[in-house]
Amino acid sequence: MDNQKQYIEPKKGEEESHIDFKAMFDAFKKRKNLYWKVLPVVFVLACIYTLSLPNYYTCEVQLAPELSTSRSTNSLSVLANQFGLRMGSGTMGSEALYPILYPDVVNSTDFKISLFNIPVHKKDSTRTMTYYDYLMNDQKVPWWTSVIGVAMEGVASIFSTEEKTIEEKKIDPFQLTKQQTNIAKFLEKKVICDVDNKTLVISIEVIDQDPLICATIADSVQTRLQEFITDYRTQKARVDVEYNQKLTADAKVLYDEARKKYAAYADAHQDIIYQSDRTKLMDLENDMQLKYNAYNAMAQRLLLAETKVQEETPSFTTLQRATVPVKKSGPARSKMVLIALFLAFIGTSIWILYKEDQLKLLLGLS
Repeated sequence: MDNQKQYIEPKKGEEESHIDFKAMFDAFKKRKNLYWKVLPVVFVLACIYTLSLPNYYTCEVQLAPELSTSRSTNSLSVLANQFGLRMGSGTMGSEALYPILYPDVVNSTDFKISLFNIPVHKKDSTRTMTYYDYLMNDQKVPWWTSVIGVAMEGVASIFSTEEKTIEEKKIDPFQLTKQQTNIAKFLEKKVICDVDNKTLVISIEVIDQDPLICATIADSVQTRLQEFITDYRTQKARVDVEYNQKLTADAKVLYDEARKKYAAYADAHQDIIYQSDRTKLMDLENDMQLKYNAYNAMAQRLLLAETKVQEETPSFTTLQRATVPVKKSGPARSKMVLIALFLAFIGTSIWILYKEDQLKLLLGLS
């Protein structure tokens, strides 16, 4: 009975540790003028900040690669391996570039550099320039970025004794300049490629400040990715075509020479009397026939190699083509202002509780 009574009795200091909502409300009411000082200032600063951010647009392209039976098996094997399963031993060695690696291709330095020379122009202008020049000279930035940039250049000029050199416009992928490297890294945020592991649908998203350039780059990235994949898939077949073209051309030359020899000898020996002449003519005819058979075999191999190129050429179904966006994607200025006001309200409330000695009670501290 004593134990039950001891269990029901409140512990020492329990009355002091409960939350006093009335005291908190009185504290807020006492310092309500602080809200009228803080929130308008935060509202103005948030508006200045958000209005300084440039608008940006988003264009998305979706492709579905049409895979043959063998390629479909390879793709399924890749997906199965992600879950620790194996689907045969021979399906993984025939091809190294799977759809799940396409984002790595787009993010590669060589691919990003190939976008530098794309001709573009703004929606409200007819002046044509390269995409590299556009990223270098026509990007809008917040005003504070420009101020900080000018200040940093001024400080650097004080300590620098070297003359500024104009970087060459020639792009060497093996040795990029600092400026070119920065632009290539900047493209990682502007050109995004993603592949759905289940459907293998390729999504290409381009973010840019101009809607027309946004759609132009999205279409160019789609085209260049298809060309890259096609060149990779048909590389061996095209090498075989070139090799068989050379063999066919050489066989054609040998056959033409043998045919001319046979025709010349036959014209010179129309009235054949000696058996040696007949034998010579027969040897020339047999040699010509052998050269013709070799040429015919090479021509058939060339035809098969050209057919192989067509078979290896991948095809893509465009699920969503590039279109010029009408509405901007961001920034969401109203949401940003509301978030800033909410954080300012929370911060001011915490400060009031701290000043009125209510914060320790709220946190359960003595």
